[in-house]
Amino acid sequence: MKTVKDKYLVVGADFAGYPLKEAVVAHLKEKGWKITDLGVTADSDPDDTENMFHRVGLRVGAQISEGNFERALLFCGTGMGIHIAASKCPHVHAGVVESVPAALRAITGNGVNVLAMGAFYVAPAMGCDIADAYLGAELGSGYEWWKNFYEFHKLAIDELEAFDYEEYKKNGFKMEHLADFPLKLEKKPE
Repeated sequence: MKTVKDKYLVVGADFAGYPLKEAVVAHLKEKGWKITDLGVTADSDPDDTENMFHRVGLRVGAQISEGNFERALLFCGTGMGIHIAASKCPHVHAGVVESVPAALRAITGNGVNVLAMGAFYVAPAMGCDIADAYLGAELGSGYEWWKNFYEFHKLAIDELEAFDYEEYKKNGFKMEHLADFPLKLEKKPE
């Protein structure tokens, strides 16, 4: 698997997300990231329907599903459609963000392995900051002071990974718990 620790990343954009993707990728390459781009590139044919947002999202999501990459960045006009498509692939936990705090929480609290941004809403400089925040953190990082933060959120990820809709339905739409961790909202100590 190509990991964040080794600075490997897969990305993809449709034509609407292309300008933001280009800015973020240039920024990351300057920092030594090795990028695999599975979406629109400079020489892409605008009439190539293989580069519609959902098809790019599925291509990138499949790279996560297959264990080829640890994380991905996606870009379309809003970030919504491309992230929905990627989420159709097994083991993909995708989110859409428009700010650095949201990007941090997406990875630190939710273990998002595919992060999407919308070029209609995220300026290039903000996109670079979002990418840096997302790629510089991991599940639970920055919340070491919060009792059971990591365990609680890791449990959620594990239960979602094990989720089987047909079993859930047979069980009267009740989830079978793998474990439980109490978690209360806490204030960060000074």
